[in-house]
Amino acid sequence: MQVDTFIGVGENIHCTRIYKVGGKFVTQSPDGGWGIAYDADNEARTLRVPSLFTEGGDWGNGKVKHCAVAIWQGNYGEGEDRQAGVDYIQQLAKRQEAAGATYLDINVDEFSTDVAERVKLMQWTVGVTQDAVAIPMSIDSSNEEILEAGLKVCDTSRGRPMVNSVSLERQDAIAVAIKYNAVVIASAAGESGLPANTEERMANLDRLIPMLKAAGLADGDLHIDPLVFPISVDGNNGNGFLEACASVRQQFGAEVHIVAGLSNVSFGMPGRKLINQVFTYLAVEQGADGGIVDPMQINACILSGLDPASESFTLAQDLLTGKDDYGMNFITASREGKL
Repeated sequence: MQVDTFIGVGENIHCTRIYKVGGKFVTQSPDGGWGIAYDADNEARTLRVPSLFTEGGDWGNGKVKHCAVAIWQGNYGEGEDRQAGVDYIQQLAKRQEAAGATYLDINVDEFSTDVAERVKLMQWTVGVTQDAVAIPMSIDSSNEEILEAGLKVCDTSRGRPMVNSVSLERQDAIAVAIKYNAVVIASAAGESGLPANTEERMANLDRLIPMLKAAGLADGDLHIDPLVFPISVDGNNGNGFLEACASVRQQFGAEVHIVAGLSNVSFGMPGRKLINQVFTYLAVEQGADGGIVDPMQINACILSGLDPASESFTLAQDLLTGKDDYGMNFITASREGKL
């Protein structure tokens, strides 16, 4: 399948993103300190991890939120540490843009519980990211004040920003999007919970989409998210999403976009990169034209290069479409190094 365009909402500048302590990227220096390895301007560099993180609960569980470290250093660090925080965020931005990202999603919600601090950090992160790339931002927050803070500093000369996201549960975000002339990710979530099947997804969207149009948004401004759930939780979740994509395309027409958090499908599974790529391929076949993804792993070129006749593709497809009960064939192949 030739994929000519794919709307990639780059997901990597997000305070939930973690690295494993002691893994490839997070290593200890001879003086006992810890750092996160990265490249900037073709030079190997290190982002120092401050004690606030090494003494925290995530660190004790073997994890570190690397974007949060960079944002902390960029705002509260000194000298070289402060510059490293800026460089780290900017290299994440540059790599995603070079890989074909259409938007860059910015989320600082898990940095702290202080809304005023997160407002400040959202604006700082948008600013340093825009200094590095030419594409528009996607402002991602569960808090309308933080959404508005991010949108307020978006440079609209590069294109309209995006709001991630609006839903029946988050109707107040619609007015924020209109105020800043943003396009929106329109989630199929309900007012008090997540949909269990295609019928519930469509019932929620049948209420939400008219609200968005009445507010002045055109079909092309809508990036509908039918919601992806992990295949490890329910073997039918892959088929459920693919069926919803087809229904959204049929119900709302050719001009709307279908953009979802596609990597959610592989949580808890081995071979996540392969699963995500094959799932995206199948979603595009059913009408999707984008995703909230890592652009280095999923983009139009990569999707066009996938071979549906290959053993690895078939194993992932069978897992995603319920033909591989409990994923045993896929898991076995992963353990045997066949993927």
